[in-house]
Amino acid sequence: MGVVVRPVVESDLERWRELYLGYAEFYEVDDPQLDGLWRLITEDGAVECFVAEVDGAVAGFAHVHGFVRPLDGGEGGYLDDLYVDPGSRGYGVGAALLEHLRELARDRGWKVVRWITADDNVTAQRLYDHHAQRTPWVTYDMSPS
Repeated sequence: MGVVVRPVVESDLERWRELYLGYAEFYEVDDPQLDGLWRLITEDGAVECFVAEVDGAVAGFAHVHGFVRPLDGGEGGYLDDLYVDPGSRGYGVGAALLEHLRELARDRGWKVVRWITADDNVTAQRLYDHHAQRTPWVTYDMSPS
């Protein structure tokens, strides 16, 4: 079973929505802003979306964007979201998406691809530990209000 990773296209919208709703449910987000995110992907270009197909069917996605790294004077890629349909897990879909991002980083001269995950998301951490190095950094969120 081969996995093909490619940029998302307009005809992927409905499947992408289904998958993103599964992603939001996992993270207990009740009202994900799908239309706004789709605009950021397809119109603004602020976020790139890659989908992974298994036998021609979209089985997962990754959202990534570039960011500046002031201390080393370069750029990196930030992986915002990675999700694989539960029925497609175990077939290398997540690994294919991560390896695609590695190649993208190489092609763009990014010095790193960085992401976070929930502390209790041990299934994803097993995949991530195989493809990347866990860091000692602690993440904070500050509200503007």
